[in-house]
Amino acid sequence: MASNLNPEVAALLSRSGTLNVLTTVDDRGMPHTVPVASLRVGEDGNLVLLELLESSRTSRNLIRSLWYDRPVSVLIVGSNRETYQIHGLPLKTYVSGPVYQREYVAIRKRLGDVDLAAVWIIRPDQIHDESHIARQRQERDLHPFFAHLDRLVKVS
Repeated sequence: MASNLNPEVAALLSRSGTLNVLTTVDDRGMPHTVPVASLRVGEDGNLVLLELLESSRTSRNLIRSLWYDRPVSVLIVGSNRETYQIHGLPLKTYVSGPVYQREYVAIRKRLGDVDLAAVWIIRPDQIHDESHIARQRQERDLHPFFAHLDRLVKVS
């Protein structure tokens, strides 16, 4: 399966110092946003998320998203303020078996004495450059007449 992630976004996800924030939605439509330290791009181009807490709101919301085809959102912020938002759909979760075992061993090596509730596979469907420069350019293209007057008049 080809990934929707361009190489720049994939590299940013794997870079040390990148902040990853996951937003899920509960059964009432209330967003729930948390930082996630264990997110990466898998070999197939999907996102791999390790959820460490079995009974967390994130776990419950991810299960609901999987059952009812509800998207999730990941915000990625690099150390140089590169910012991307990824909208995706949870495809599957592993709670046992070889994939789970491999990830469990790896996360314990990395973080020490932690549990692993599930390994989530999320298909990235849309990627948006949310950096200020990109958003400013988009606003100018979409709304060319929404300029401040001081930008339209040259002061001598």
